[in-house]
Amino acid sequence: MNTFARSTSTGAGSPEVAGFYDPRTGSIQYIVSDPATRACAIIDPVLDFDEKSGATATHHADELLAYVARHQLRVEWILDTHPHADHFSAAQYLKAKTGAPTAIGEHVTEVQALWKEIYHWPEMPADGRQWDRLFAEGDTFEIGGLKARVMHSPGHTLASITYVVGDAAFIHDTLFQPDTGSARADFPGGDARALWHSIQAILALPGETRLFTGHDYMPGGRAPQWESRVAEQRANNPHLSDNREAAFVELRLARDKTLPMPKLILHALQVNVQGGRLPPPEANGQRYLKIPLDALAGAVWE
Repeated sequence: MNTFARSTSTGAGSPEVAGFYDPRTGSIQYIVSDPATRACAIIDPVLDFDEKSGATATHHADELLAYVARHQLRVEWILDTHPHADHFSAAQYLKAKTGAPTAIGEHVTEVQALWKEIYHWPEMPADGRQWDRLFAEGDTFEIGGLKARVMHSPGHTLASITYVVGDAAFIHDTLFQPDTGSARADFPGGDARALWHSIQAILALPGETRLFTGHDYMPGGRAPQWESRVAEQRANNPHLSDNREAAFVELRLARDKTLPMPKLILHALQVNVQGGRLPPPEANGQRYLKIPLDALAGAVWE
């Protein structure tokens, strides 16, 4: 299985993008770098977790750090596109290793408010202080000499954002590969209609824009893929063939009703709404996750 690929810069102002696939969760982590200055950002890093044993590890995050060292890069940002429901974020681990600031979209505060009720955490701050920066729609920042901007892309979650860096866009759980379709919109705070409008904003980018997805589930047993172009998505994505909002919403709602929850959703959200921080050790030195029972009413059983 190919779990790494590099997408080269197309010219001035265009980033080099390294993608790292995690077979356990179907997630893709990215290092987006400026060839001119060697500055880079890490997007959606994974902290390894084995739900059977409760063990955590840093294998995937250390692979990112090894790539950074091998290519003599300088990490300027550690970015998450949204609070993930299927893996733990390694943002805090990587911040400790690199000193780079962490960031996410400003609507993460709404996700925090929602999940602090589900976990019954009245004492948890829900103002986003767990990150160094909260991005708003239209915000801009730099990765070395590269210009980057933020698009608010809700639907999969309330807080989802897209990072557009030169001719590359990191579109997380909106569209998947052109042979696959779109992301689910039935998590707490999700909305299929909002997802449609987020997808339309992404498809309004220039046709040759490189799109990098958050997941790939290898339909038909093919090898993992995570890069496409806007023009490819417009032409080939099966969830866009009708090109009508009502049809997309109907399709998305019907499909979501058949999908079981991700196996790590209740594990991961309590870590990820805290910016990737694991629960603090208790008096015996042990960390514990808190799993609310019957909190996701109507969820499909496998």
